[in-house]
Amino acid sequence: MNRLTLFVALSAASISTLSHASQICASQTLVPDTTPTEQFVVNEDGTVCDKQTNLMWQRCTFGQVYNSDNGSCDNVAQELSWQQALQTANAQEFAGYSDWHLPNVKELASIVEHSCVKPSINETVFLATLEKNYWSSTTVEGTPANAWLLSFGDGKVSNVFNKSAQAYVRLARYTFCE
Repeated sequence: MNRLTLFVALSAASISTLSHASQICASQTLVPDTTPTEQFVVNEDGTVCDKQTNLMWQRCTFGQVYNSDNGSCDNVAQELSWQQALQTANAQEFAGYSDWHLPNVKELASIVEHSCVKPSINETVFLATLEKNYWSSTTVEGTPANAWLLSFGDGKVSNVFNKSAQAYVRLARYTFCE
């Protein structure tokens, strides 16, 4: 289903709003979920594992801390430049792992929920995701000063951002999901 069809579907009478105040999702009869909750193993340590891609993700945006007592993200998400995001990923120790990386644009796009906007992510799995731009590690071919970003407001990727700009980060690591 293309984006125009999705937005028409979202405008139609069959819109359903999830329990989250601002997220808008199309009825599953119009647009099936692209990242159903069953696709993920949700861990108590603030990580989730995608059984389809074998990527482990941080549930919260970088800078936030997962609160297992109430299942929420505490603190404030941090905006970083692209270089800071790469350095942070390389130095990050989280949930007992030190092999986190800044996801490439395809990895980041794999967690977009195409049936939803504001944000375009499964909010049951990925908590407190901002409707903002998130860095990928992918440099724009032919424009080395730019990197690909993904907006979780609408699920679109963009290559018009200079690496010195500020954006948010969600880190991933390779694993085997059981």
